[in-house]
Amino acid sequence: MKTDRLLIDIADYVTDYIVESDEAYRIAQYVLMDSMGTAILSLRFPECAKHIGPIVPGAYLTGGARVPGTRYELDPVHAAFNIGCMIRWLDYNDTWLAAEWGHPSDNLGSILAVSDYVSRCRISEGKSPLTMKDVLTAAVKAHEIQGVLALENSLNRVGLDHVLFVKIASTAVVTAILGGTKEEIVNALSNAWLDGGSLRTYRQAPNTGSRKSWAAGDAASRAVRLALMALIGEMGYATALSADKWGFQDVLCKGQELKLGRPLGTYVMENVLFKISFPAEFHAQTAVECAFALHNTVKDRLDDISRITLTTHQSAIRIIDKKGPLTNPADRDHCLQYMVAVALIYGNLIAEHYEDETASDPRIDALREKMVVVEDKQYSEDYLNPDKRSIANAIQIRFKDGTETEKVVCEYPIGHRRRRYEGLPKVIEKCEASLSTRFPRKRTAEIIRQTFDFNCLTGMTVPQFMSMFVI
Repeated sequence: MKTDRLLIDIADYVTDYIVESDEAYRIAQYVLMDSMGTAILSLRFPECAKHIGPIVPGAYLTGGARVPGTRYELDPVHAAFNIGCMIRWLDYNDTWLAAEWGHPSDNLGSILAVSDYVSRCRISEGKSPLTMKDVLTAAVKAHEIQGVLALENSLNRVGLDHVLFVKIASTAVVTAILGGTKEEIVNALSNAWLDGGSLRTYRQAPNTGSRKSWAAGDAASRAVRLALMALIGEMGYATALSADKWGFQDVLCKGQELKLGRPLGTYVMENVLFKISFPAEFHAQTAVECAFALHNTVKDRLDDISRITLTTHQSAIRIIDKKGPLTNPADRDHCLQYMVAVALIYGNLIAEHYEDETASDPRIDALREKMVVVEDKQYSEDYLNPDKRSIANAIQIRFKDGTETEKVVCEYPIGHRRRRYEGLPKVIEKCEASLSTRFPRKRTAEIIRQTFDFNCLTGMTVPQFMSMFVI
């Protein structure tokens, strides 16, 4: 039986491709540390913290994978859930936008857990541990697999959640980290596809809920489990994707063939989007920047506003254009109007603004009621243009006396590749501020000093790196 080409292409890439792009490695360094900072920051929020630790009380594994910001040592399957959950909880890690959306740094949940576990096992056997250069290489490859799959394969259009691509990418790279052969990678991947995918129900009104914050951790965890099963000889399924009637494509993709949008290399890591200044669903990032620009103009005239026109692109309309009650933080951070209203009122947007205390401010819903969302076709085209990948939004405010503000337009958010020169220094600032919520000032400064020095970081062993984050 002939094996599905996509399974082979991904396995070939993971085992054979040599990453030579200095830019990809440099961005991977920033992605790693941005994710670590975001993970640490998430521990301030009880709804996240309740998920952290062993799934069964007392189920620790001495010498296992460490969970950053804690003293937990866990088996790599559940450690991947912990780390992935922390990275994603605040909707503040990196983003990839294409036919499918997603957050490629979600894969670091599995990569860090498995790399720490494997390295500590190697040390106990008198062998050399993995280095952080190995982790960055795995991150580049996981980003590429997830992101290139997302270019032309839209899971959201068939009701599936984007974390399926996290599971696929993580399964491929962690099977390799564990020492799996190409055949074992194919076997693990086939089982990952046969899992199908979780529904987007928990991301969409009226069911938007906190599962969207731990779904990536769940995918990372499942990837590690399938990788470990492949290494003990669990069989694979050659036509998991293409089997007539029963394959993934026929059952879940309406018969559409899954394909790679471009050859696998380093494109995704080089072009990934950072969330730097505030936690907000990425399609709204430029809208919030526009609102910040208008804050001083309107902050003392909120009652005088008659209409707020939000001009945006089609993807934003599909997933974050929301009217009516918003019942929880997960609902609010995926509402374009809520984010814009907070930014107009406060001139700021932080994770706490999605909590009930801020949401009870009557001015927010009053402004939401005055908002009209319209599509600019050019914005939608530029969003999908591979040479632009813009995420454009514009805001114009009309007052009751008939006057209007200027139409403030922002095409590229600060985390876009086109704004790297101003964005990367702010990634360091964001990371330092996040780490300081958990660690003493001296420890935070030392982490920043070592990890943002590329040669220092890549020369570290994985256990040395992970030990820096033990509380």
